Amino acid sequence: MPRCFYLPAALLPSSACADYRWNFPEPVTPIARDTLHIHNEFMLIITALFVVVFAIMIYSMIAHRKSAGRPPARFSGPAGGVQWFWVLVPFAILLLIDFVLMGIPAYRAVVDMEDTRTRADMVLKVTGMQWKWQYEYPDSGIKYISTMSTPREQIGNREAKGEHYLLEVDNPVVLPVGKKVRILLTSTDVIHTWWVPQFGVKRDAIPGFLRETWVRIEEPGTYRGQCAELCGKDHGFMPVVVRAVPEAEYLAWADLKKAEQAAAAGGTDRVWSRDELLVKGKDVYAKQCAVCHQANGQGLPPAFPALSGSKIVAGPLLSPAGKLMKDSHLDRVLNGKEGSAMQAFGNTLSDTELAAVVTFERNSFGNTGGDLIQPAQIKSLR
Repeated sequence: MPRCFYLPAALLPSSACADYRWNFPEPVTPIARDTLHIHNEFMLIITALFVVVFAIMIYSMIAHRKSAGRPPARFSGPAGGVQWFWVLVPFAILLLIDFVLMGIPAYRAVVDMEDTRTRADMVLKVTGMQWKWQYEYPDSGIKYISTMSTPREQIGNREAKGEHYLLEVDNPVVLPVGKKVRILLTSTDVIHTWWVPQFGVKRDAIPGFLRETWVRIEEPGTYRGQCAELCGKDHGFMPVVVRAVPEAEYLAWADLKKAEQAAAAGGTDRVWSRDELLVKGKDVYAKQCAVCHQANGQGLPPAFPALSGSKIVAGPLLSPAGKLMKDSHLDRVLNGKEGSAMQAFGNTLSDTELAAVVTFERNSFGNTGGDLIQPAQIKSLR
């Protein structure tokens, strides 16, 4: 149960207490625990200062009021050493509190927070992109995209909200308990912020920069956070979900994930039927494209153009020589469009996923091109 401060029971019924937590969520990492400890320590110091200063001020206002017969002071400018005493002594006290009682603990915590490399057991690379996260495990060769899985029906108020509304994903991060994980962060487009409150970690992912933080999760469980940056339209639909498991379970998950990736890579070499591509493409579109171009393909012009009736989608896929053409439908999906919100999916989706989503878009939303492209063709064009 999270440690909380509640309003007095006389003021609130017990059933309402859960809605009035005044503290951090239960910490599950050393960083979060130190942050909570320092926060509580600082709050005690600040509260003590507040009480003392205001007590003196209120006493002076009452004891030296005109109605009590106190004569007003008549002075201007420095009045000997008394005024200097009342300036320098409080200054010295505050200096002592700031540097000794507050500065030293905060300094040690910040130094420890920034020590990402000492005794790190593994590395996780996090890449932010509108509006999803890409996770890479360099030591294992695992790489995948994590997108929000809350149904659009709940977002549009056509269904009841789920328990973890806007805080659920299709592919959570999986990390072993008790291991120090060095986390590298970057972004492909705008500034995002990877934030999990119970980890005490909140670090910006900035395009063109590689930033660092670390976690060592002490208790198994599922921990939820989200992008805490105003990263554009739908910035609230970019959750972070981390599943912390024992090391043996993590190793089993890693083996399964590598087998899935190998199977997906193997699918590039076979010929897919049109129906198979459409089924696969519909799933990819719902996860990767619908947030901008909408589930019905109508988009949100002008920022997110409609795919329905689009001249680009209806245009040729490849040149007569079978080469990739600039500003073609396939080029936009692979390489994005500079100066717009259209991402380059060539580095985040597999050959099969790319072929499937392109085929789906060209045969859906009223588009009747009827053509398709095979994963093997995507592979040869990279």
